[in-house]
Amino acid sequence: MKPIKNALISVFHKDGLLPILSTLKKYNINIITTGGTYKFIEEAGYKAQTVESLTDYPSIFGGRVKTLHPIVFGGILYRRDLENDQKQALEFKIPPIDLVIVDLYPFEKTLEETSDDEKIIEKIDIGGISLIRAAAKNYKDVLIVSSMDQYAELVYVLDENQGKSTPEDRKRFAMKAFNVSSHYDTAIFSYFNQEIKEEVFKSSIQQSLVLRYGENPHQKGVFYGHLEKVFEQLHGKAISYNNIIDLDGGIALIKEFSEPTFAILKHTNACGLASDEKLLHAWKKALAGDPVSAFGGVLIANRTIDQETAEEINKLFFEIILAPGFEKNALETLKTKKNRIILQAKSFDFQTLQFKTALNGVIAQDKDLETEELNDWEEVTVKKPSTREANDLVFANKIVKHTKSNAIVLTKDGQLIGSGTGQTSRIDALKHAIQKAKDFGLDLHGAVMASDAFFPFADSVEFAEKEGIKAVIQPGGSVRDKDSIDYCNKTNMSMVFTGIRHFKH
Repeated sequence: MKPIKNALISVFHKDGLLPILSTLKKYNINIITTGGTYKFIEEAGYKAQTVESLTDYPSIFGGRVKTLHPIVFGGILYRRDLENDQKQALEFKIPPIDLVIVDLYPFEKTLEETSDDEKIIEKIDIGGISLIRAAAKNYKDVLIVSSMDQYAELVYVLDENQGKSTPEDRKRFAMKAFNVSSHYDTAIFSYFNQEIKEEVFKSSIQQSLVLRYGENPHQKGVFYGHLEKVFEQLHGKAISYNNIIDLDGGIALIKEFSEPTFAILKHTNACGLASDEKLLHAWKKALAGDPVSAFGGVLIANRTIDQETAEEINKLFFEIILAPGFEKNALETLKTKKNRIILQAKSFDFQTLQFKTALNGVIAQDKDLETEELNDWEEVTVKKPSTREANDLVFANKIVKHTKSNAIVLTKDGQLIGSGTGQTSRIDALKHAIQKAKDFGLDLHGAVMASDAFFPFADSVEFAEKEGIKAVIQPGGSVRDKDSIDYCNKTNMSMVFTGIRHFKH
């Protein structure tokens, strides 16, 4: 146990400080503080000593230099168990500072509020971050509180130990302090690294959610981030690791569509998807695309769920539904299943850098944000796509972009009617997509085909044409492109090249 005689307080946010002041007074702990904090403490009716009176040096350069003084940092850093340190502290009249309470300038919040470089730079804390590091380094003697989030815990520790600190408490608070300081520095580095690009990997996320388990029950799972910014959970059990992966894929997919659209996902792939003027019709068409795989799926819509649509959806067993809103009666209908997860969308404004662990490091890339619209392609066949076919080609290409490779997608009249996902050959993906359509009685005549990458041989267009498919969209780029083009011309098919590959692994 270490007694606490002097506490240094230098905080940006004063919220929650009053219980600490009361506790410090209870245990006769002297307070040393900086300008703005001193005024708050004095107005609250507590006594304190200013840093300026301790150091006999004023705050200078518009407050940029206040606590950066040998008396302050000596009081924090001198080692109480070393005789020479004790002698120097006495020689230079350096009082011990046993508790340091800091709340840093809100750098990240400033980034959210302004793009003014001067204002942002002024919110880079220098004195505060230095106090945190000094106190945390000397945790054997000093207790460091590095964020207003720790105020309540400090009060508990002081009351529990009658105004003293234990080695365990000091080390735990030091760990938190280095977490705060490293996160703060990462945010600052990321700001500077936008224009002057240094190819290093740094990421720091403070908020975490421990999940029931990872991809499988024997794996630990944690989500790092702010799910509450993405959606509000209105009903159901806790979100799982696999749920988050499916939602991530589903949100990326649904963002591609502006017209009323419903998507049904299993293992991040769309097993049903349709667009229509009326959401109910979009739902029915999406479900018809693969009613078997839809069982236990993840449902995502880009329109408010009305009562009529909710009644139809409620007939299916599914895990999750995400939509921008729910009519009151529709929500009550969907809540009839206890564990069903109902999510109301908030913001889909995500970072554009993707990364994951690979081998003994991390691999990162920009997100695939290329989306081909009408005429963003080269017409390579004699026959050109009709207006209906062109619209379906765009529709199909948006889906195949978000489907695991090798991928083939078949669509017709704004409806996904077959998909081959994650196959080891492109022809197998096509065969799988065609069989899916046939299994559910969906007419392939007049359908269109989208491929996430080029056709290495003409066999895919041959196979598709024999099933009634008459329009194709693909990136192109194979040394055998001419074979596919020749076959299309021979059988009066239309084909377009986008020049953009959409592999997804």
